[in-house]
Amino acid sequence: EGLSFSVATLCDATGASDDMVRALVGEGLLQPTGSQPLEWCFDGAALQKTRRAVRLARYLELNLAALALVMDLLGEIEHLRARLLRG
Repeated sequence: EGLSFSVATLCDATGASDDMVRALVGEGLLQPTGSQPLEWCFDGAALQKTRRAVRLARYLELNLAALALVMDLLGEIEHLRARLLRG
């Protein structure tokens, strides 16, 4: 909490390319603050999502559309599991 990352820092920390981060933002998977890529700032949750996206894209050889779908489905599964645990 309280962490923030620029595009360059996020790329360095996750192994993602600048193009991949821009694509993830374009697909709505990452929601940075700032109006332009040079001003974007990402939180700790974006770090985790980007790491997951890099792993999925690399190991499953997913294109952007498939990656977005898989990330959305994984997010939904996590949401449903949390609801089940809350009772």
